[in-house]
Amino acid sequence: MAAIANTFVSTDAVGNREELDDVVSRITPEDTPIYSMIKKEKSSTTHPEWEIDDLAAPAENATPEGDEFDFDAIDTPDRVGNYAQIFRKTWAVSETQEASDNAGNVEKVKYQKLKKGIEVRKDIEFALVSNTASVGTGTRKLGSLPSWYETNVSRGATGANGGYDTGTGLTIAATAGTQRAFSKALLDTTMQQVYNSGGTTKFAVCSPYVKSVFTTFMSDSNVASFRYAASAGSKNTIVATADVYEGDYGKVMIVPNRVMAGNATIASNVHLLDPTLLSMKMLRKIKNVSNLAKTGDAKKGVIIGEGTLKVKNERGLGLVADLFGLTAAT
Repeated sequence: MAAIANTFVSTDAVGNREELDDVVSRITPEDTPIYSMIKKEKSSTTHPEWEIDDLAAPAENATPEGDEFDFDAIDTPDRVGNYAQIFRKTWAVSETQEASDNAGNVEKVKYQKLKKGIEVRKDIEFALVSNTASVGTGTRKLGSLPSWYETNVSRGATGANGGYDTGTGLTIAATAGTQRAFSKALLDTTMQQVYNSGGTTKFAVCSPYVKSVFTTFMSDSNVASFRYAASAGSKNTIVATADVYEGDYGKVMIVPNRVMAGNATIASNVHLLDPTLLSMKMLRKIKNVSNLAKTGDAKKGVIIGEGTLKVKNERGLGLVADLFGLTAAT
């Protein structure tokens, strides 16, 4: 029924106090799996370089008794490098707002400092998995993981590798190919390539959707017999996931990466990684700049860091590319 005529209701009032919860929910996840798993090293230049060498292929090795020595030529190692990228987040909060009583303190300097620091880490993760060639002039950019892969790569039709160009000293972005569904066969074949090249795959980092496709490998006829039932006390548990895959060429942990979830190009890749072959060379560690000049009635802040990706030897890494990474059709 409708209210009696002239009933004064809350929507007509102007003096009711507002209620705003003091708990602020930050739903953006903080996980950055690749950035977190690789070593952080000190850099002293915007363009760190390193050398890559390989063992000679195994061959017959037999010499006659008393034979005079001859000496093998020494192969010159490859000299490669990457450029440091500057990552920055900023904010400014007026002195009045800083002094005000604020629900949850979201619009306060302390909270912004924490939030922007997390955002910088996620931006670094995004830079590592994006298909970005290195840039050495102007706004420098680090050469991302996809721009380094050349040896152990599975691509769709018309896809092409990037790689390090010794002439320019820059990495080259890869060319996307025809998308296809992720499969156990693609994973096995690429892990075999890594193994044959002398590497050991320890992690497979992928989009959340591709992780769900990986779980369906349990239905493969070669895998189904190893499934098992689990129980939690008196209640049965349905096991419908898998996080570790042990194949012919080693045991690999499948790691979903939320940073790869929002971009179809990034999500189309599965990175087969050995963290010991990667590092983050930091010219400037991520830090809060606290000595900014006071130029107005506000508190300003900057979170800044500068570094690049070091790929010690891409022959020990692998990539399954051109997959449906977000849905069964994209």
